[in-house]
Amino acid sequence: MLSDSSEERTAGAKSGELRECARSSADPFGTAELRAAVLDSWRDSPTRFREDANAEEDLRLGGYRNRLLVELAQNAADAATAAGTTGRLVVTLRDGELRAANTGVPLDRGGVAGLAALRASPKRTENSVGRFGVGFAAVLAVTDAPRLVSTTGSVAFSAAETREEIEELTSSDGGTSAAARELLARTGEVPVLRLLWPVEEAPPEGFDTEVRLPLLPEVGGEELLDAMAEQAADLLLALPALEEIRVGRRSYSRAELDSGRVAVRSPEGERTWLLRWDSGEWPESTLTGLGVEQRARDGWWVCWAVELDADGNVAPLSRDVLHAPTPTEERLSLPARLLAGVPLEPDRRRASSSPATGLVLDRAARAYSELVTAVAPADRISLVPAPELPLSDTDERLRETILEELGEVEWLPAADGSAVTPRRATALDFHSPELVELLSDVVPGLLIAELSGQAHRRALRSLDVARMGAAELVRAVTGLQRPARWWRRLYDALAPVEQQDRAARDEFAALPVPLADGRTATGVREVLLPGGSDGAESAAALVRADVTGLRVAEPEAAHPMLERLGSRYAGADELLDTPALVEAVHNSVSDARSGTDPGPLAEAVFSLVESAGGRDWLGALALRDSDGEIRRADELLVPGAALLDVLDSGAVGAEAPLGVLEAATAERWPGWVLRSAGLLDSFAVVTEEEPDSPHEGLADTAEWWQEAERARGAEWPPARFVGVRDLDLVAGDRWPTALEMLCSEPTTLEALRDPGGYTSWWVSRYARLGGRPPRHWRSPEAEWLAGLYDPAPGTGLEDWQLRLAGVRTELDVSDGGDAEDLMHRLADAQRTVGAGVALRAHRVLAEAVACERFDPAEVDPPQAVRSVTGAVVTADRAVVLDEPWLIGVFEPALLVAGGTPEEFDAESLAELLDLPLASEQGVLEVLGQGVAQSWGDVARVPAACELLGVRVPYGQVVLRDGLRVRTAEGEHDVHWWVDGNGVVYSERSPDGLARALAWVTDRWDLRFAFAGLLAEATAVTLLR
Repeated sequence: MLSDSSEERTAGAKSGELRECARSSADPFGTAELRAAVLDSWRDSPTRFREDANAEEDLRLGGYRNRLLVELAQNAADAATAAGTTGRLVVTLRDGELRAANTGVPLDRGGVAGLAALRASPKRTENSVGRFGVGFAAVLAVTDAPRLVSTTGSVAFSAAETREEIEELTSSDGGTSAAARELLARTGEVPVLRLLWPVEEAPPEGFDTEVRLPLLPEVGGEELLDAMAEQAADLLLALPALEEIRVGRRSYSRAELDSGRVAVRSPEGERTWLLRWDSGEWPESTLTGLGVEQRARDGWWVCWAVELDADGNVAPLSRDVLHAPTPTEERLSLPARLLAGVPLEPDRRRASSSPATGLVLDRAARAYSELVTAVAPADRISLVPAPELPLSDTDERLRETILEELGEVEWLPAADGSAVTPRRATALDFHSPELVELLSDVVPGLLIAELSGQAHRRALRSLDVARMGAAELVRAVTGLQRPARWWRRLYDALAPVEQQDRAARDEFAALPVPLADGRTATGVREVLLPGGSDGAESAAALVRADVTGLRVAEPEAAHPMLERLGSRYAGADELLDTPALVEAVHNSVSDARSGTDPGPLAEAVFSLVESAGGRDWLGALALRDSDGEIRRADELLVPGAALLDVLDSGAVGAEAPLGVLEAATAERWPGWVLRSAGLLDSFAVVTEEEPDSPHEGLADTAEWWQEAERARGAEWPPARFVGVRDLDLVAGDRWPTALEMLCSEPTTLEALRDPGGYTSWWVSRYARLGGRPPRHWRSPEAEWLAGLYDPAPGTGLEDWQLRLAGVRTELDVSDGGDAEDLMHRLADAQRTVGAGVALRAHRVLAEAVACERFDPAEVDPPQAVRSVTGAVVTADRAVVLDEPWLIGVFEPALLVAGGTPEEFDAESLAELLDLPLASEQGVLEVLGQGVAQSWGDVARVPAACELLGVRVPYGQVVLRDGLRVRTAEGEHDVHWWVDGNGVVYSERSPDGLARALAWVTDRWDLRFAFAGLLAEATAVTLLR
């Protein structure tokens, strides 16, 4: 009998001690019969010993290597389960011996038989995960003489005793047995767990069984304890029947909490796990794939475990292995730990490929969905398998099956508090709790805010959850009817996204915007955001006016993001300039005549004008006149308008061009607001940018356009048209007052001052001063026009006002009418016109023709003309002087001239007057010979040139004492001449020489050809 102290057996027990102990000890488990049966089999079957030895070696080196604590704990759990209580396992190191004591059902006869069976577990009829089956072979990694000490009896194994038993075996003929020969071949290696002997030992107090393992010399006890301690906490999770595991002085315990949670405590702290179990009977179809032991068990089982942190949140795993129930080598990439009764390969390291394995994995996937729904909604997504390559075939199947199962279950937390399947779920692309809250009742299946954004995008993609980006969000809210404050909150929530994501910004431009009139605009562009008090008040007025197409945002919804996306903040100025309002004003007259009340629109316009000022187009606004008729604003005068004093009596009233604004409206608004809105108090100015045709609605614009286009040529049309309207409505006798009004207003004064502009053109022709147009008269100060034009009659107008009206201050021909009038005046014998005035008049006429200000063919030539002497001569006798030296051969009274060819175009004048040119009146010939001299050799010429600061002319002059030329009418004495070859002739006199020198030095002036005083004419010409 072995004692419980120093007398206990060690791995080096002397040969024969166990056999001696067995002969003197009780044998409650029948070990003698078991030994005899085994020894007989070894003796009778030469290969049986070899098979047993090989099988044990395979278990020791393969399937159960490094699984010592796993198997000890598994057996302890089975014992506790069988006893219907929670178990404890205590592992200690004592005198070189590792001891593992546990509570629960003690060792029984079946258990002892199982220990010696090697290939089969006795647990075929027990609902257990292991109880002294083949897994006990794990002890051989540390000992070759294990003992099991229990309250019901104890047994021991021994490699040494087994070796002696084999050596003593003899064959049937008395010789050495086959087993003994095999032992020699195996160098003494024997199957330790086939022969066992009873021993008299007792377990520690408080325990039912203890496994005692004398350690092999090469096994370090403390290192072994450390390795076991590392496994203890996980084993408590895998074996719910165990309440505590102690390894040396380190204690590990398990406590059941509520809601499927367990706490595993260790020296390092406490870890909380959430568990979900499922189990069932094996279907008939799976039995062929199960081993004998597993077929005999009650059924399959699975357990999922996920760790929870101190706050109860899920702490998902990144890598793990399948626990069946203890760790295998099947690597898993799932966020939770799987513990399952999966059929394993013989080495107990990998799951077998069988229908039973498939069933367990499929049931595990179903249980996984229950685990997912058991955690907090925000944590559930962390349990979705990550979309990455599987770590094993088992991992791949589990991942695929779990994703399929999760796709059918309502587990994803929706923002409305419900749970939805992934197929019905939608996740926002942006993390925004505000957005999720706003859209929770808009988007069916919208997930909670914790699942929005990028953090869980990969997991949601693996579940095929729909994503809601910017475009989808815009579509979701389009068509919604929500209060303005809801939209404001939506824009607030979207603003951070818009500022960070350019693509989203483009999509958000299509967001709906609630409008002040109750409608909702689709898209933010062209929407006006009321800004400031004037904007809000004006927007309200426009809403009352019901302007079609006007898009003014509800003030409460206005948000800065809308401006960044294309809307504009609008005060009164911006609201007044909206295209919709402009169009409404332009259509207001036709709308009002169709039955629309013009009052609300007018009120809105006047309200805006009061803050923003007027616009040119406001003249189209429909208003009622004093007779109740609808008119444009620019056809109405404010009551008491100054313009009423100058208009013709037929210009104002029913059926007349103009009316007077109704009194109620006039009293409602200040006069300056009405005038800014286009109503008339004085003359109105019409402007048009870059016109391409005559402006309609103003008198005689087509005629002005034609004349101005002819005059300006390539510079036409003008960049801007400015014209005063209603000039044709002024009474003929009220023009002095009207001109004062035109000159008193800056805008009309500017129009009058526009050179070549319509207003000055029209006034000069059609206004009336003394019953005549202003250009009929000359300014009283323009004495140089005396004879041709009479001074303007007394009107009380100042001289500058008369000039702006068109009263002449100088000779000017701008069109055919001017030319015809001037020619008529020149031909009027009743007028006393000086020779100088006549010369200037003809020069101006020739210039107008040359500049194509009018077509001479459209003007009737005069019957009489004014000659250079100032006399009037019939047109059939006159000629146009085109060469100055011809003066000497024509009668001055018959010559019409305006200057030298350099000074005017004689041909143009001849065409206008329908007169011949003087040079075309016959062949001219110089008579006699003369002396040709260089100009520098002529007396007085160099001195005169030096005095005048001009160079002495090049070339020669032919001098004669008397110079005569012959014409068709006879011979004539002349002072100087230039023949057809350009030769200059001069008589030897100061008169002739001065004229010729003036000609060749470009100092000629026809005005002095008729002065009569040679010395004075020469001096003035040369000094000019």
